[in-house]
Amino acid sequence: MRLAVPGPTSKGPAENFTGDVYVNMLHAGEEPSRLVSAMVRFTPGARTHWHSHPFGQTLHCTDGMGLVGNRDGEVILLRAGDTVHTPAGEEHWHGATRDSLMCHLALVEHDDGGQTATWLEAVNEHDYQAAHAKTHPTTQEQR
Repeated sequence: MRLAVPGPTSKGPAENFTGDVYVNMLHAGEEPSRLVSAMVRFTPGARTHWHSHPFGQTLHCTDGMGLVGNRDGEVILLRAGDTVHTPAGEEHWHGATRDSLMCHLALVEHDDGGQTATWLEAVNEHDYQAAHAKTHPTTQEQR
């Protein structure tokens, strides 16, 4: 047994994220484990680019509110305490809502080559706003 000290905070690279995102690596599995875990903090409006994972991904929201979307247009509103799993190979994105910070723990497994994700294009503003429309009804729609 040992205490796993989080790695230093690093800014998420612009080639994988839109907006300001900060990552602390928590643990990288040692053989035979393939588990990689990180704490990821998103400022309002910040989000990942589209991506997938060879063995899927589990996200556990620890603070704030976020969105998780897939290519089929499904969107999940993520609140503190919620956990979402994306299956292996599913193209998806996740990030903060436009008016809230969001922090989640990201749990993935790496493949034999050490790869944990295949990164794709940025989520465009239209798709991001459409995700908000699905999860944040206007005052008129709430009545």
